[in-house]
Amino acid sequence: MRGQAIPQPRGGVVQMARDSWVVAQRNLRRMTRIPEIVILGLLQPVMFVLLFSYVLGGAINVPGGGYHEFLMAGIFAQTVTFAVEGASAGIAEDMTKGLMDRFRSLPMTRSAVLAGRTLADLAQSAFTLLVLAIVAMPVGWGAHRGVLRALGAFLLLLALGYAFSWIGALIGLSVRSPEAASSAGLIWLFPLTFLSNAFVPVDTMPKWLQTIAYWNPFSATVQACRDLFGNPGADGAHVWPMQHPIVASALWSLLITGLFSWLAVRKYRNATS
Repeated sequence: MRGQAIPQPRGGVVQMARDSWVVAQRNLRRMTRIPEIVILGLLQPVMFVLLFSYVLGGAINVPGGGYHEFLMAGIFAQTVTFAVEGASAGIAEDMTKGLMDRFRSLPMTRSAVLAGRTLADLAQSAFTLLVLAIVAMPVGWGAHRGVLRALGAFLLLLALGYAFSWIGALIGLSVRSPEAASSAGLIWLFPLTFLSNAFVPVDTMPKWLQTIAYWNPFSATVQACRDLFGNPGADGAHVWPMQHPIVASALWSLLITGLFSWLAVRKYRNATS
């Protein structure tokens, strides 16, 4: 209507947190109403656990223990980072349906739309990790260094997953369809996860690949989780991320979150202006 002003977004950290929680609740309710999203998200990592454990497990030797325990930190990290696909496809779908424009017409903080989406993905990742840990125990995995260290490992995993969900948000805002967002959200993840210490020891790779694997943020989180869980796979490489994997994992997650949340919010403001 002519002369009608567009509601101005409210400011403040508290208001942004409230708006983000409202958007997160909306996305969580959507997940419960479409349970196949959660079910399919659980089936894939469970399938990876069984395939890698029983098909490849007998062919890979890990110093200091069995492949089943070596594997799980990599599967955990792969699972949380694969939330990129859901974030990118979901945001792209909201963009094509005009939902983002509806949010823009409301007096809410701009960043809350994306923050709410990433918080919902974080909650789904936490649930998936819980189920996956339960499934992994009969396979032969265990946390041997106490509950507090195990919780610390899962917090590092969730921090990495949350950081990567912001990458997914940026991808979803940058493509024109949910199908393209789904493909773009995964195509780069496979080389990232396999060029790491997730599934095989790094010293089995060519020398030039070892450097890439050691400085891969994925590798830092996997190594930190192995240390905290007490699983085999200690790496004696004189590379800073492998010498201080917990600190390296936290720093990588903070850096990725800060950079891509800024880029995603900036992209969202430009796309809806």
